Amino acid sequence: MSLTSSQDTFRRAVTLTMALLLLSSIVVLAVSYPSFGSPLTGKSDDKITVMTRNLYQGVDLRPLATATNATQFFKAVGAAYNRMQATDFTERAEALADEIVRASPDLVGLQEAALFRTQIPADGPATPATNVSYDFIQILIDALEDRGVHYTTAVVQTGFDIEAPGLFPTGLMDVRLTDRDAILVRDNLKDFSLSNPQSAQFAAKSSFPSPFGSISLPSSWTSVDVSFNDGNKARVVSTHLEPISPSIQILQATELLSGPANTDLPLILIGDFNSDADRTGTATYANLIAAGFKDAWTILGEGKGLTCCQHADLLNSESALSRRVDLVMFQGNVKVQAVQIIGNSPEERTPSGLWPSDHAGLLSKLKLTRLKN
Repeated sequence: MSLTSSQDTFRRAVTLTMALLLLSSIVVLAVSYPSFGSPLTGKSDDKITVMTRNLYQGVDLRPLATATNATQFFKAVGAAYNRMQATDFTERAEALADEIVRASPDLVGLQEAALFRTQIPADGPATPATNVSYDFIQILIDALEDRGVHYTTAVVQTGFDIEAPGLFPTGLMDVRLTDRDAILVRDNLKDFSLSNPQSAQFAAKSSFPSPFGSISLPSSWTSVDVSFNDGNKARVVSTHLEPISPSIQILQATELLSGPANTDLPLILIGDFNSDADRTGTATYANLIAAGFKDAWTILGEGKGLTCCQHADLLNSESALSRRVDLVMFQGNVKVQAVQIIGNSPEERTPSGLWPSDHAGLLSKLKLTRLKN
């Protein structure tokens, strides 16, 4: 081979090498930089991470509803309060706070965010009890603060608020249980702000008899509007629907659709719906799907997505979850980026062996996409 031919071959090799290096650089740039929307469609992406978490009051109201006399009723109230203490929310809040720190959700929808108050001497509902013994929301926020993570309440709504004497070894003591739904928001959000907090009890509600007359058990919902920095908006609604009566639950879901869900905004609906997603229970889940809602778990969830329920004392060693009733659903220009069950592994139990709640939590990362004006 001549020197000229060798030089020509060398030049071609150098040219090819440079071309390959340039192509590699282009590929690296394409992978390293995020897409901010296609210029052909003019799409804008806004992201939000939501969590729904039933905190578990630790109280079973059924013995109160089936008591046939005042003594049975007072004993049932005392037993319910003692069981709540045995399920130790102060300890469980540590595990729940760890979940939230790891997941870092923007918004957390809470159900069964109980407030317990007591009073001596007991007089039933005649004088409202004011001595706070357990405030589940404040206990959880304090546990987060201890970890250097800051959440505040965006909106809180009272569901039922019942007070009755409980029989204890020391005598009678009034126990007041206030059920609440709430939405927590992470401090220092940079990509969006919240406005228009709304909340209400459902008109449809169950009740049961007691020595002090009929006791009403209303459920409730909470909502906030999310405004992203680019002007994009959405509404997040959190709820806890009736657990016992299918007909009342269906009516509540109808109120939800005609109330906070009646909006032109993209809608994210989270909570404990008490309606099995496999459609073996109440018709609520099927009705929401028929109304146009999509279920985040059916899009990106892996496995069965079971969220309910651990044993009442929370001490079962292996998970007893067998139902999928805690959901993230949505309408409008919302896309699912990830969805995950949390608090369902034995390793997530407290040092004394308690599950964080009788429910698992559900976390979902969502994206809103729209055409710019």
